[in-house]
Amino acid sequence: MEINFILNGKGVKVKTHPLRRLLDVLREDFDLSGVKEGCGEGECGACAVLVDGELALSCITPVGSVEGTSVVTIEGYRETAKYRALEEAFSATGAVQCGFCTPGFIIAAESLLSKTPRPTPNEIREAISGNLCRCTGYSGIVEGIKRASERGEGLW
Repeated sequence: MEINFILNGKGVKVKTHPLRRLLDVLREDFDLSGVKEGCGEGECGACAVLVDGELALSCITPVGSVEGTSVVTIEGYRETAKYRALEEAFSATGAVQCGFCTPGFIIAAESLLSKTPRPTPNEIREAISGNLCRCTGYSGIVEGIKRASERGEGLW
C-alpha cells in the first residue's frame, strides 16, 4: 500500500504494509535516527513525534494511520526557533547527559508548550510523565522546560 503524508514539512510517500510501525519507517526508509526505540511498547517516550501537532509514540503507531497527516520528528523540529529555545534551556539547566531520551523530551515539551505556553511545574511533570530518563533525573528537565517557557516569549 502507498501511504502519503507530510514529513518535516515535505510531502512523502512510502510503499509498505499499513501496519508497519511508524518508527521503523522513519528510521529505515527516511534515515531519521532521532526517533529512538527504547521499549517498543509506548512506555518510554524515546520514539516521540508530532502527528498533526499532537504527541504520538511512533513505536506503537501504524504507518497507515498517518496517511494525509503531518509528521514532525526531532530532525524537522530542530530547524525552528522553538527548538533553539528548548536546546538553550536544556543546556543551561543540565537537563541532558547521554542524550538518548532528549529528542523525546524535546518533542513532549513542544506538545505541552504549544497548548500551555506558561505551564506550572506540575503541568510539566504531567506532560513528560510518559518519558523515561535513566541518567539525568527529572528536575533539570522540568527546569529546562520552565526556563524555555519563560525565555521563549512569544514563541508558543
